[in-house]
Amino acid sequence: MGSYSYLNNAHPSYIENLYEQYKKDPDSVDEDWRRFFEGFAFAQTETTVTAGDETSRKEIDVLNLINAYRSRGHLFTKTNPVRTRRKYRPTLDIENFNLAETDLETVFQAGIDLGLGPAKLNDIINHLNETYCAAIGAEYMFIRIPERVRWLQQKMEQSRNKPQFSIEQKKRILHKLNQAVVFENFLHTRYVGQKRFSLQGGETLIPGLDAIIEKGVQLGASEFMIGMPHRGRLNVLANILEKSYEEIFSEFEGEEFAGAVFSGDVKYHLGYTSEISTNNGDVVKVGVAPNPSHLEAVDPVVVGMARAKIDHTYKGDASKIVPILIHGDAAIAGQGVVYEVIQMSLLDAYSTG
Repeated sequence: MGSYSYLNNAHPSYIENLYEQYKKDPDSVDEDWRRFFEGFAFAQTETTVTAGDETSRKEIDVLNLINAYRSRGHLFTKTNPVRTRRKYRPTLDIENFNLAETDLETVFQAGIDLGLGPAKLNDIINHLNETYCAAIGAEYMFIRIPERVRWLQQKMEQSRNKPQFSIEQKKRILHKLNQAVVFENFLHTRYVGQKRFSLQGGETLIPGLDAIIEKGVQLGASEFMIGMPHRGRLNVLANILEKSYEEIFSEFEGEEFAGAVFSGDVKYHLGYTSEISTNNGDVVKVGVAPNPSHLEAVDPVVVGMARAKIDHTYKGDASKIVPILIHGDAAIAGQGVVYEVIQMSLLDAYSTG
């Protein structure tokens, strides 16, 4: 404490009484206390804010605005094309951050934090809206590892959350999307009334899986093992694993299929394994595990199969096989087996990388 030794061990009520005494008669208290209370009174007086102070304060306000978009932008996304989303408070309006329309054309150094360099507030807001409040919601600020948070920020903010695809990549996406749609339309027309657990409404699963496999192979993966529900299974078998239409339609006709284990099993329970070629000509093994349940009981089975192959086939190299678990979004609420699989995935003995 040095020269402030008189503060040592002073009880708050004692200081309060001294202060009341000082206000009545400053000379009635010790000189050290008198100087202390003079400084306290000075700090409480309203001082004039300089232009530099005002600029610094507004820079902090803009940084707070940026952080709010990163933390809460997902609450204001345009993810529902049918109707407007429910309203959340407080909003991301600049008035909630001590900023005004008169600041929109002001250049702020805070733009550097977004990779924009010094930028007008208007440009900063447009950048944040495109990145965090468009058709993709990103909730990630809860992550406790700063390096991962920074990685996500850079990936999303540099591209405004809009990946730049080449013409060839766009053609590939359209091709896989067309495959998914045409397959569903044919089944709907040809097998009216039969259970098929259509992928309709989720056709982007097919180009999405295709992209995962293509990128995974580039990163060194040799095998993919998929666990999924009934919905979309036939489409995945046809357009990802390249199971022949002849086999799939034969099963619809009720014909006995090769490899049938249990009499009476149905097409949307079946698994399949095949070797497919990627765009670059690499051959990769892809499997879908059998799943007789609507629930996620297949999840630990797929993870266990992947871990067994990591240990025995790939000599401990987890980068060689990628388990993929696909289920409806309600499953990720962390209920039952999903929660348990997620928890155990963090343990060394069960991790699949």
